[in-house]
Amino acid sequence: MSGAMSWPFLRLYILVLLYFSANAILNVIIPLQGEFLGASSTTIGLIMGAYMFTTMFFRPWAGKIIQKHGPIKILRLILIINGFALVLYTFTGLGGYLLARILQGVSTAFFSMALQIGIIDALPEKDRSQGISYYSLFSYIPGIVGPVLALGIWQAGGMDYFTVVLIGIAICTGVFGYTAKIEKNKDQPEGNAPDQSVSMWESFGQLVKNSHLFRCSVLMLSASIVFGAVTTFIPLYASQIPNGNAGIYLMLQAGTVVLARIVLRKRIPSDGRWHAPFIMGTMFLLALAALCVSLSASGGILLFYVGAILMGIAQAILYPTLTTYLSFVLPQLNRNVLIGLFIATADLGISLGGVIMGPLADVFSYSMMYMICAILGAVMIVFAYERRNAITGTSVS
Repeated sequence: MSGAMSWPFLRLYILVLLYFSANAILNVIIPLQGEFLGASSTTIGLIMGAYMFTTMFFRPWAGKIIQKHGPIKILRLILIINGFALVLYTFTGLGGYLLARILQGVSTAFFSMALQIGIIDALPEKDRSQGISYYSLFSYIPGIVGPVLALGIWQAGGMDYFTVVLIGIAICTGVFGYTAKIEKNKDQPEGNAPDQSVSMWESFGQLVKNSHLFRCSVLMLSASIVFGAVTTFIPLYASQIPNGNAGIYLMLQAGTVVLARIVLRKRIPSDGRWHAPFIMGTMFLLALAALCVSLSASGGILLFYVGAILMGIAQAILYPTLTTYLSFVLPQLNRNVLIGLFIATADLGISLGGVIMGPLADVFSYSMMYMICAILGAVMIVFAYERRNAITGTSVS
């Protein structure tokens, strides 16, 4: 396998697109259905946050298990669990949604790790950033159409359509996933088991001890809190903005992510060096996006939709940049587990975006909650700058 856009990799990206299509619909339907059933923002945040919290919890173990057994075997088992979770949404209420979110979280922990580890191991070093960027790009493509489709289903009052769509996604993902193949790049070092000598708890300690991992994890955690707050509460906040439309916002954000990934894919660093101005600029965009969303309650829909575009650009850049950087600088001995821990911080952030920001929205307002997100993003600009000279980013094997 060679080249991030060769056919074997395209098959993996299409699988990613199918897998995350359900989330693009559920991210809109669950908050709306929760509000319809009388749930508070706190309750809705807990249900939405359960997905990523579970993903975060299982992510490090997913990296270790996948390194031992290989991505394909794990992938096929996970697709069955994911299919069951999607079917569960179609005939249960809020309690069933919580269980389904937990099952989906387990599935996503292993699915995304299997695909990303497979891509990293199969691609030459010079193509890693493009491979990770394309993976992330295809995970966001469903967000262009999904929210509009979900709003259409909701406004039509046709939950029967919701059932048909989710079951269809479950079947298509399972069938396509069982035909996927991932081959190891011949230039990668042989042997799957070297990290068995490194305990999981020792790997957890690296979150603090390894300065590369610590810095990237703090940045990703903070940014993901903002992303999570947007995903969870924009479907409810949009109704407070004159002529605001959650479907258009989410479509703009996802469309910007996709376009930015295509346009900027070769500009994302893939050299194992820390590019402080690049990351600081990305965090500035994130803070500005949250500020625009916050002020849109009084400033109008123009600020609302500008915020969506800026948020999409930041989202497009940050994750593949940090993931690619870590793939170079983390020790080969337990790289997969440590990358799993890093991605877990992203999951935790998205979960906290619902769990923490929901109560803040209940106490203050959605506008004030997004202002807090903007302040958090601004703090991370300073954090990225302060640490830049401490880390030079060299490949460790």
